[in-house]
Amino acid sequence: MADRQIVIIGSGPAGLTAALYAARANLAPLLIEGLDAGGQLMLTTMVENYPGFEKGIMGPDLMSGMRAQAEHFGTVVIQGDVTRVDLRRRPFTLSLADGKSMTTEALIIATGASARWLEIDSDRKLSGHGVSTCATCDGYFFRGKPIAVVGGGDSALEEAIYLTKFASKVTVIHRRDSLRASKIMQDKALTHPKIEFIWDSEIAEVKDVTRGEVTGIVVRNVKTGSLAEVPLDGVFIAIGHTPNTSLFKGQVDLDQAGYILTRDGTKTNIPGVFAAGDVQDHVYRQAITAAGSGCMAAIDAERYLEHLPVPDDMTDLAACEADAVPPHG
Repeated sequence: MADRQIVIIGSGPAGLTAALYAARANLAPLLIEGLDAGGQLMLTTMVENYPGFEKGIMGPDLMSGMRAQAEHFGTVVIQGDVTRVDLRRRPFTLSLADGKSMTTEALIIATGASARWLEIDSDRKLSGHGVSTCATCDGYFFRGKPIAVVGGGDSALEEAIYLTKFASKVTVIHRRDSLRASKIMQDKALTHPKIEFIWDSEIAEVKDVTRGEVTGIVVRNVKTGSLAEVPLDGVFIAIGHTPNTSLFKGQVDLDQAGYILTRDGTKTNIPGVFAAGDVQDHVYRQAITAAGSGCMAAIDAERYLEHLPVPDDMTDLAACEADAVPPHG
């Protein structure tokens, strides 16, 4: 028999919501936090768009509350990092960095995606204090203020256009002299009265002048090496995200960008393995959508376990794979 009915990897909104629902279904879930416990919200200050908090809530406080709620209903949370998974045979085997291993009948992958940062130290240091990787999350805090967006693809221009609702001016910093974005996005951005461009340039430093908040940036021209200081109040980095899926390559189907492919809700190509949150969502990337998909994954896993056959040999996935897929609904 497996050590656990269900294991969840990841402790962001998706993982903790999945744990809550699985615990209330009496599945006694085990949640493995991973290296970045709490996910990206641990780097966020005020969260104002998560329902139920009229005046907003600090990101770490939201995650602490979600964890406490999951534990209250019976989730076991352990610190650690999964270094290897074997999803080819059931029960699935997980190996941890401390040398321990465990088996589980169902697995929910909620390892999230990591925002790509600039190759400087000051951007991470000021994360949550004027530097952000999510316009939808933090744009509201920059009403009437000048800001910058770093990037030249569709995501960067989408964020720049969105931020014009709040900012007094949006300056797009791009390393090249032309944009990679689609023509329709380029046309919108290039003709927008609030958007300006600094071409062939990169941010060399984000300045805070000891206030602990962004006061400007130093921009380096990549062709001439010349430096220029630009005063502003916020920097949005939009150079992409990297899904945390390297652990599952070759076993779980991924798209070209490395995100887990799901069908019929949160099911992967492997019966009994489910994915939720930013690890399979490259479109919305919000705490509320991650939490929603965590709920879906727990319900999908519960239904899977309800219909799971109990063969004599529990190690051969191929022998019972056909019977392991529960009816839709």
